[in-house]
Amino acid sequence: MSKYWSDVVKRLEPYTPGEQPRDRKYIKLNTNENPYPPSPRAIEAIKRAADESMRLYPDPDCSRLKSVIAEHFGLKREQVFVGNGSDEVLAFSFAAFFNPGNPILFPDITYTFYPVYCMLYNIDYKTVPLDDDFNISAGKFLQDNGGIIFANPNAPTGKFMDLPFVEEIVQYNAERVVVIDEAYVDFGGRSAVKLIDKYPNILVIRTLSKSHSLAGLRVGFALGHADLIAGLERVKNSFNSYTLDRAALMGAEEAIRDTEYYEKTRDKIIRTREWVGPELEKLGFKVTDSLANFVFASHKSMRAEYLFKSLREEGILVRYFNRPRIDNYLRITIGTDPEMEQLIKVLEDIVG
Repeated sequence: MSKYWSDVVKRLEPYTPGEQPRDRKYIKLNTNENPYPPSPRAIEAIKRAADESMRLYPDPDCSRLKSVIAEHFGLKREQVFVGNGSDEVLAFSFAAFFNPGNPILFPDITYTFYPVYCMLYNIDYKTVPLDDDFNISAGKFLQDNGGIIFANPNAPTGKFMDLPFVEEIVQYNAERVVVIDEAYVDFGGRSAVKLIDKYPNILVIRTLSKSHSLAGLRVGFALGHADLIAGLERVKNSFNSYTLDRAALMGAEEAIRDTEYYEKTRDKIIRTREWVGPELEKLGFKVTDSLANFVFASHKSMRAEYLFKSLREEGILVRYFNRPRIDNYLRITIGTDPEMEQLIKVLEDIVG
């Protein structure tokens, strides 16, 4: 620990991303990356962006991309905020809408960046326990709080809370901002975007990393009432006005426009997920009802840590969380059909 660090940095426990090893070739099922390439139209747009205009700053307002997103979701441009990946948008949201000394609420099992942001911004929080089947109970969010955030579908469980329950939370907490992290909603859930024009306190955060195969481009966005978006813009412009480069802006625009390609690859992932679950159950796994691009599974007799290490030795990476309540589960990203067939084959050898 450096003597030059600030007190905040000394207290931080940073988020730990999934490993990106270089020692050998792996089947990577550990970071929820899309197994299929981005839209060819997006790739061509990125190539076109690599010209002499790179000497100029990009549009700090991201106007064209905001217009494309707004049209796609049936919103106005002032209801759209764009950032460098949804993690940045989430970080700006914590700074914009939550206050120190007034605890916010989020599930006890969820995206582990949330407590990191709380520590970074000195925000108190209270965790809301999921039930034994990892479901989020809307009723437990009907209490005094300084704001609410949850992922839907949740991570790492993949469980989805249907919109009537989401609306109940938003409606009860009318004086607080309710942030819904929809990084995985495209794989079978229903978005809360339809609630935006009805409730000024709801902020929906999305990403192009998962369903649009652009994890390497870093594009995220938030959708909500114009007042919430203006708050995010104030925070962004206090950090860095130019959050997205020219290539990211052009690639993102075409990726969103190419709905045919997006639907084709998304549907393939959903179909693969639907056959992988039963195959894992045949091998003795309990698998959650996931509506994400991953499954969350626990074996009835073999410890998750042992399976995690055994799979790694066989060249297959999955995610293991050594945390309370989920330390006997594996999060397994949905890959291509051949990749998932190899996973099942290797697991048959391990558990058999």
